[in-house]
Amino acid sequence: MSESTTEEMNTLGFTSLAEGLQKNFKRVEDVMTDFAKSYEDMDMDPFNLTSAYQEWLASVGSNPQKLIEANLAYMQNATTLYQQSVMSVLGINAEPVVTEEKGDRRFKHDDWAEKPVFGAIKQSYLLASQWMRGMVSDMEGLDEQTAQKVKFFTERYIDAMSPTNFAVTNPAVIEKTLETKGANLVHGLRNMLEDLERGKGQLQIRMTDAEAFELGKNVAVTPGKVVFQNRMFQLIQYTPTTDTVFEKPLLVVPPWINKFYIMDLQPKNSLLRWLISQGHTVFVVSWINPDESYRDTTFEDYMKGGVITAVDVVEQISGVSEINSIGYCIGGTLLTSTLAYMKSKGDMRIKSATFFTTMLDFSDPGELGVFIDQEQISSLEVQMEKDGYLEGSSMAGAFNLMRANDLIWSFYINNYLLGNDPRPFDLLYWNSDSTRMPAKMHSWYLRNMYLDNRLCKPGGLTIDGVPIDVSTIDIPVCFASTVEDHIAPWKSTYAGAQLFSGDVRFILGGSGHIAGVINPPEAGKYGFRLTDGLPDDPDAWASKAENHPGSWWPEWQNWIAPQSGEQIEARIPGSGKFKALEEAPGSYVKARIGVPADEPEQIAATPAATEATPEPAQKEASVKPETKVATDKPEAPAKDDLTVISGIGPALARLLQSKGISSYADLAGKDPGEIRELLDNEGAKYKKYNPSSWPEQAKSLL
Repeated sequence: MSESTTEEMNTLGFTSLAEGLQKNFKRVEDVMTDFAKSYEDMDMDPFNLTSAYQEWLASVGSNPQKLIEANLAYMQNATTLYQQSVMSVLGINAEPVVTEEKGDRRFKHDDWAEKPVFGAIKQSYLLASQWMRGMVSDMEGLDEQTAQKVKFFTERYIDAMSPTNFAVTNPAVIEKTLETKGANLVHGLRNMLEDLERGKGQLQIRMTDAEAFELGKNVAVTPGKVVFQNRMFQLIQYTPTTDTVFEKPLLVVPPWINKFYIMDLQPKNSLLRWLISQGHTVFVVSWINPDESYRDTTFEDYMKGGVITAVDVVEQISGVSEINSIGYCIGGTLLTSTLAYMKSKGDMRIKSATFFTTMLDFSDPGELGVFIDQEQISSLEVQMEKDGYLEGSSMAGAFNLMRANDLIWSFYINNYLLGNDPRPFDLLYWNSDSTRMPAKMHSWYLRNMYLDNRLCKPGGLTIDGVPIDVSTIDIPVCFASTVEDHIAPWKSTYAGAQLFSGDVRFILGGSGHIAGVINPPEAGKYGFRLTDGLPDDPDAWASKAENHPGSWWPEWQNWIAPQSGEQIEARIPGSGKFKALEEAPGSYVKARIGVPADEPEQIAATPAATEATPEPAQKEASVKPETKVATDKPEAPAKDDLTVISGIGPALARLLQSKGISSYADLAGKDPGEIRELLDNEGAKYKKYNPSSWPEQAKSLL
């Protein structure tokens, strides 16, 4: 909360508070009325917890001895706590009956340790938590999936019931309420209502001030150019910062479930900027944020129209047919599938692969497995069939549940109970900027990877008629995983690393799925372990792997540099036949949830035919007859293609044509202010476009 807002709160009287509460409760009534109208269409038990807990209750009933022992232990501890609390009130110090785990930040306020009443509240909660955990552990008669689901959601219930989540039992909230005369609760309720309205009845807690960030301005600012785009992705080539570069370029394949700029948040922690500084020519795939028109897009489309097409373009721009690659998370899963496909086709252009937190063997997906079973996938498929895609916020919600205290309840307390406004935080801005998943592709991915675990089985998957066998991949590979990863558990990524037949290096960094990867050397954090040998037992590997301080990035550079070829003159983006279409980070990455995504046409040059290029890839990257390629002296076609102008996609071109702007001459004759007014009249979704340079671009085309 800003200082001015706090001052306002401190000067508010009870009359103002009452008026504020009255207005808020009227909004509550309106929101709940709208929610009630739509509840019949909502799945109130999306995780099938009713069935899971019915099985758990049956298991408890079959073992009454365990229940009796657990209840007796709880009653004994509760009695001891009562006696200790009485002694504390009388001023007699006593050792606590139970303490929170080290690193639990919920109880950091001094009153939890210094005031007996809060000490008793905290310990009562911790004892009840211990009892509940004991009741859902080691239950006989439950299958592994059900047991894991019951444990996971019981833990989430324990998180929700923490006394820190309630105003009357949180000393920090009580302190703030007295300080502001209750105005924090008024402001917090307003924040909650705004989040409910934004989520259309579902509470979508804001984690950061999204208005504080703009892509290309203060996040994702590494200089580069979009040099290619089709309906699946834009390809960004970054501007070199060294006079010479390695001969082999580096292609980065991010996950399609997240946006690539997690690798380029700020200059101080940008992995992409660091890679460039090490002398790599860096190309990054920026996936489209699909809408309902992509409902039938397949995994094969992401592989052939995505990765293989990107390889074709990188080869033509760089002038070499040997490429290094990186895949992040499920981008690595896609890259692995592509490598096996290319191997079967005799395509050997990718000479090394690095995988960040990538699972290939999904037999143990960790806590994420509780969200993936036959019933839940079928439920998702019903929703995706209706919409044509899965909204990214659905997956983000699952990931947030896995770290509920950090990613849900801490913001609940800050925004609603303390009445603070969310603070700017680039990582959380990225975390809230999720993407959609096409219905057909996502269903295929969940079933074939997570549910049936087919990728790790030779020939378990067939893509475009080709059996996929990871064991045929014999290029050097490097896995970089993290010890606290709750999305891709490191032992599962270790199992995937053992599938390859070539040389494999395995690096285990500290921290989790994001912080352990985005760990610049200057930070000097976490440390890592590595070896080139992979024994069957991951614990045996970990016990023998040598520990190293700091970031693993320099160690990876030591591994990749000898495989990157000679030093050559730095390559400048847009200097060849693939001209710059727009500045990095491009327009695809800027499409946010709630904003319709354009369906771009393919903009490409026909790739040079080589023996290493598979025939399907050639067809995928070939140009449609009507497609234009930017050149030094573009010639206007018989019918002007407005999409050649940077910033105008096909949907926008159709709108302009409907308004009488169908040629370069029409556009060149317009003032940018006229175009701005035209767009504003069409609705809020067109405010994102900047027409200031369009007339000049049109003039140059003429």
